[in-house]
Amino acid sequence: MAVRAVRGAVQLERDDAEHMREMVGELLTAVLDRNGLTGDDLISVWFTATPDLHSDFPAVAARGLGITDVPLICAQELDIAGAMPRVVRILAHIETDLPKPDVAHVYLGAAAALRKDIAQ
Repeated sequence: MAVRAVRGAVQLERDDAEHMREMVGELLTAVLDRNGLTGDDLISVWFTATPDLHSDFPAVAARGLGITDVPLICAQELDIAGAMPRVVRILAHIETDLPKPDVAHVYLGAAAALRKDIAQ
């Protein structure tokens, strides 16, 4: 069993706590599903949000999915001129037998434009 990192992002339509929980939950579920993982395979998850998101902590979505025994942390993304607005990103550390090239990084909706090189 190896420790791997998996990335992902989603762009929100609006800064609303319920919408954030829904979209971040969808992102986390997609990361787990596409990599054949369960919550038990998560080691930790780092969330970042662009400075225009204030309604809630992205980690609340993980807790809502029942991910309660995994360390989670939230941080603010750099405020770069011209950057895509209303984006939540994740970096999850996982235990998996997947070889590094087979790890599926998940960029939903418009956020796929952020990393065309690794988005699956």
